[in-house]
Formats: sequence, structure tokens, C-alpha cells
Amino acid sequence: MAIYKARKSNLTTLLNKSNIDFKTLSENTGISIEKLSDFNNKTVMNINTAMTISKEIGCTMEDLYKWTKTE
Repeated sequence: MAIYKARKSNLTTLLNKSNIDFKTLSENTGISIEKLSDFNNKTVMNINTAMTISKEIGCTMEDLYKWTKTE
């Protein structure tokens, strides 16, 4: 069975493509800029946050990260 692990955030790239900055994403989602920065740099967001952010910027939850597949 394959196991997938989030490896690196694509958040900055996706925001740039959507012409949205961290401040606007924060205002539209209620997620603090500090927390968004954490998600971008060191922590993996939970499924509820991933859904919220992906809907706001027009991508899939899978798009939010680069993934590693292990067998």
C-alpha cells in the first residue's frame, strides 16, 4: 500500500499564480498571517485548513504540497 507524505509547501507559488498575498488570504479565511507562514515553511496544515485555503485560491488540496510516495 502506498503512503503519501507532504514534503514541501506550494503555497507561495499558488498565491503568486492567483495574484493573492498572505494578507488577503488571511483576511478571507480568518487564518492568521503567522499561521499561514508556518504552513508555508514548517508545519503541514490539517484537512479542514487545506480545504479552506484550496477553495479560496482555486486549487485542489493536493496542489498545496509536493508529495513523497512510499511503498
